This record gives sequence, C-alpha cells and structure tokens, in this order.
Amino acid sequence: MDHDPKAYPFDIKQACDEIKKFIQDMSFEEYSRNSMVKAAVERKFLVIGEAMARLKREHPEIIDKITDHEKIIGFRNVLVHGYDIIDDATVWSAIKDSIPTLRHQMEDILDT
Repeated sequence: MDHDPKAYPFDIKQACDEIKKFIQDMSFEEYSRNSMVKAAVERKFLVIGEAMARLKREHPEIIDKITDHEKIIGFRNVLVHGYDIIDDATVWSAIKDSIPTLRHQMEDILDT
C-alpha cells in the first residue's frame, strides 16, 4: 500500500528541523565530542534516507524534484552498513551543506 505522497517529504522536513535543533549553537568540536547528539543526528539521517528510498520506490514522480537523492540514500546506507567508518566531519558537512537545501526542497514539494 502506498503512503500519501506528501507523508515522506513531511517526515524528511521534520528530520531536517530536528537535526538543526540538535546542533543549535554547537561547533564541530562540540558535536564531535557529544556522542548523544551524534547518535540523534545519525538517527535522523537514517529517517531521511529511508523516507527518500521509499519515496523513490513509491512516488518516482516526486523523487526527481530532489537534488542528490541518490547520494542521500547512499549516505543512509553508509550509516547503516558502514557504522565503523562514519566520519564526524562527513556528517557535519552533510548537516551544514545539504540539510538547508533538502529542507527547502521538502517545503516546495509540500506546498504543491
């Protein structure tokens, strides 16, 4: 059974907002020393990646509106299967460089 086409973008937007909240006013050094925040952020990236994979499978007409959707799904897979090679700098870069754009794209999808 397919979900509402906007359910996954809503979940992705919400995860983006929560990541932003988790790291608010944090430097990279503070982030890298805080295992609880890192775990929470990585969990939200898992939600984003899984929602993106489901969106691709169930609503391909929407997935094409999302920049780098394959990279996002791939990042989720690295987090799940490559837990031992997770680099804090890579996650931090994804937070700073990708989350704002992704959130904006989810807003656009939800507004249509």
